[in-house]
Amino acid sequence: MMERRRGRRRGIWAIVLLVAGSLLVLGTLLYEAMTAQHIPVAYDKMAIPSDSMRPTYKPGDTAWFSMGADGENFEVSRGDVVLVSVPEWVPDQLILKRVVAVGGDRIEYRRGESTLRLNGQPLDEPYILDRSRPSSVPFDVKVPEGRLFLMGDNRMNSMDSSLHPDIDQGTVHISAVRGEDVARPTGVIVAGGLQVLGAVLFLAGGVLGIVALVVRRRRRPEPVVPAAWPAP
Repeated sequence: MMERRRGRRRGIWAIVLLVAGSLLVLGTLLYEAMTAQHIPVAYDKMAIPSDSMRPTYKPGDTAWFSMGADGENFEVSRGDVVLVSVPEWVPDQLILKRVVAVGGDRIEYRRGESTLRLNGQPLDEPYILDRSRPSSVPFDVKVPEGRLFLMGDNRMNSMDSSLHPDIDQGTVHISAVRGEDVARPTGVIVAGGLQVLGAVLFLAGGVLGIVALVVRRRRRPEPVVPAAWPAP
C-alpha cells in the first residue's frame, strides 16, 4: 500500500509540473506573439570601451541595442544613440554615437558659441559632458538626404563627424547604422527565462509521470501463507 501511495503522489506532482510548464511556455509564446510588432529583430548588448559617450555611457558600462536585419535601414531621429560601422573612422569596429542631425538639416558650430546651431537655431543638448564646449572644431554642414551627422557626448574626446569634413562632410549613410540604443529589454529577457523554466518543468513532469506509472504497475509479492496441516 505504501508503494502505491508513493506512486500516486508522484503522479499528482507530475500533473502539476506538466500543467505549470505548459502554461509558462504557452503564456510566453502568447506574449511574444502579441508584442511581435513592437519587438525588434534581436537584442544585443556591448560593454562600452571608451569615454567618448560620457556622461551617458562610461567605459565598462553595458548598453543594449535593437539590432536590425541585414540590409535594413533604421528609422532614426535626432538625439538617438546608435551603433554604427564607419571603417573610414575606426576600422573593424562598431562605434557608439549620437545622431545630431538628419538628412535635410543644416548643422553648424561657430567658434566661441556655447551651442551648436540646427537649422539656424541654438540646439539644446543636455546630454553632453561639457555644455559650454559643444564641439572641438567649427563646422557648417548641410546634411544630404539619407545621411546622418554623428557626434559623441564627450565632444572633446570623440572621433565623429565633426573631425571628418573631408569624407562626405563628415556625414554617414543611414545604412551604416547597425543598432539603436534601447533601455534594458526586461520584458523580453524575463519572457525568455520563463519559457526555459516552463520547458524544464514540463520535462521534469514527464519524467516524474513515467516513474509514477512504473511504481503503480509494480506488483507487490503475494504473501506467503503457511500450509495448514490436518489435525491429527
